[in-house]
Amino acid sequence: MTVQYFEDYAVGQIYHSGTHRIDKEQIVVFAKQFDPQPYHLDDEAAKNSPFKGLAASGWHTAAITMRLLVGGEFRPAGGILGVGFDQLSWPRPVRPGDELRVTSEVIELRPSKSRTDRGMVRVQNTTLNQNGEPVQIFTGNLIVPRRPAGGAAQRY
Repeated sequence: MTVQYFEDYAVGQIYHSGTHRIDKEQIVVFAKQFDPQPYHLDDEAAKNSPFKGLAASGWHTAAITMRLLVGGEFRPAGGILGVGFDQLSWPRPVRPGDELRVTSEVIELRPSKSRTDRGMVRVQNTTLNQNGEPVQIFTGNLIVPRRPAGGAAQRY
């Protein structure tokens, strides 16, 4: 797949990822190590939580999102190099059996004034479940290299 340089992007472009189906075991294994709260670990405890059932950690959803992004259509040269993100939200829980996918929309392009070899690309990333419902939304601020002088697109 051909990588994209700053000049290859335009506001409004939309990119898609593949999918990932999450199961109970993945939710519990991640939670045990990184977010050991009852509603991520135990069905019974989760029933009495605001989630009303077992739910993946938001940070687990974020990790899955990153994996889907790296394997998806959005392919900046040098990789997905984030310098921050804005407006992270988890509008609904991720449940065992959900199949997640990501859409990424370019919302702003800003050439660097101090580093002429790069620019900033702002991308709104929406992680959706199998019903097309958003389960995570955030705006990523990415450094993307400009195409090298006289250089052709590289393939990875």
